[in-house]
Amino acid sequence: MSSLVMTVLLLLVLVTLLLAGGVGYVAHRHPSLAVPLTAAGMVVALVVACVVPLAVR
Repeated sequence: MSSLVMTVLLLLVLVTLLLAGGVGYVAHRHPSLAVPLTAAGMVVALVVACVVPLAVR
């Protein structure tokens, strides 16, 4: 893989972790929304489901 692809994948991983942390924080502050780990896991799964087909190309 080229260094550009590796850099983009690294940035996607970092953005995914940031989104998961944000969703986990919001769910933690407002417990009626969802269980924090479940909400963060759903965000990570959604991003991974969208990114993996692009990374495989």
